[in-house]
Amino acid sequence: MLTFAQKLEILESFPELERRNVSLGRVNFHYEQSVHDKKTVVYHLHPNGNGYVYAGLLSGYDVDDKGFVNIRDYSADQLRSLVELSIRSLSSGGSQDSEAVLEAETMNKMTSLSPGGTWIDSKGQILTLKCEDDLWYIYSGLSLEMVFDTREEAGQYLEEEGFKPQKG
Repeated sequence: MLTFAQKLEILESFPELERRNVSLGRVNFHYEQSVHDKKTVVYHLHPNGNGYVYAGLLSGYDVDDKGFVNIRDYSADQLRSLVELSIRSLSSGGSQDSEAVLEAETMNKMTSLSPGGTWIDSKGQILTLKCEDDLWYIYSGLSLEMVFDTREEAGQYLEEEGFKPQKG
């Protein structure tokens, strides 16, 4: 897991984002050029490393009811990619072409970078992918099905078995 300082360094490398300190040592990052009402890209990045990135206009991410993804366990590459996609989504005027391109890019990024989540097949069978102790575990309910060394291997296995990530 990245430290608070490491996450801040990555986020501050985006010149289009404006840092705003909030209560309890937390930090938000805003994208003022957003063509949408939403301007907050990073919400409540906390000194303990927890925080959220807006992915409400992206498909394939497990978002909360406000459109945010928890980034606590994201790697540097995952965080950078998600922030880039978030900024792009907020820059898009919403034309069908740009939305289709954005969705395709999101799906490509998600396949290789997603921290896990729920996967479903055509029969409605549900598997859960989780990263724990630097390994990728696939669960069916509470039962462990498979373990992989990398996210890429786990995603490839799930796709070969006919599973697709469930959209948040």
